Amino acid sequence: MTLLSTADVAPSVPSGRRLVPRHALATRLTHWINALCLTILLGSGLQIFLAHPALYWGQSGADADRPAFEIGAETSADGAQKGFLRLGSATFDTTGKLGLIHNDVGDFTERAFPRWATIPGWRSLTLGRRWHFFFAWLFVANLAAYYVFGLINGRLRRDLVPTRHQLRPREILADIVDHLSLKFPKGEAARHYNPLQKFAYLGVIGLLLPLMILTGLTMSPGMDAILPWLVELFGGRQSARTIHFIVASLLVLFVIVHLTMVVLAGPINGVRAMITGKLAITEEDEK
Repeated sequence: MTLLSTADVAPSVPSGRRLVPRHALATRLTHWINALCLTILLGSGLQIFLAHPALYWGQSGADADRPAFEIGAETSADGAQKGFLRLGSATFDTTGKLGLIHNDVGDFTERAFPRWATIPGWRSLTLGRRWHFFFAWLFVANLAAYYVFGLINGRLRRDLVPTRHQLRPREILADIVDHLSLKFPKGEAARHYNPLQKFAYLGVIGLLLPLMILTGLTMSPGMDAILPWLVELFGGRQSARTIHFIVASLLVLFVIVHLTMVVLAGPINGVRAMITGKLAITEEDEK
């Protein structure tokens, strides 16, 4: 479960390159289970959201209340239907994308999200909830395992906690410039996370994911009975639902940026490192 030593280098790479340890087995397993869980949770969560695609704040949430965020369809004065996304007082036309989309035969139908984005693809609140709850508990167990292994093998402290040197404003600024310039670390530096990576990962595993779990529990009447302080903590179940949606959106944004960086830095090498635990480094990179 621990990182291999640099002596365990596999020779099955082209001349001038060598494989070095990058990710421990526990890290790789929990990473791929998390990827599966988050994918299913996103799709099933959107299926649940289809039942009432609107967000509120506080204890409100009745049909007569004005939502802070809403996706839907409406009929204009000339009788034409259009899809919309409403955020506060701003309304955006989303016909064909959100709220009012094409069905299988090409006609418009009222639906917040397209079929490909929800699990299952057809409308089924019951199945969506079952998928969501099952993978939510699997996700919680996997995240707990990640924390435990991270503490046991020292990965959380060794790989994710920024050093004093990395916390210097000059180092953070330099890392920002490198990212904007698409300049990626090479050689020995590629085996370690840079400051922005550490901040991002700590923000996800230390803030966003726990917040996602807690707000999810707050929306459960059964958990509210066991832990009534959760409702007070988030200012109401509707507030918890809104925060849950915002955190999910931030996680999607993180995944998009993460995948983009993997592609730009070299997808074959990056994916191989997360599957086999070994990262390929060329001799020129280390000079």
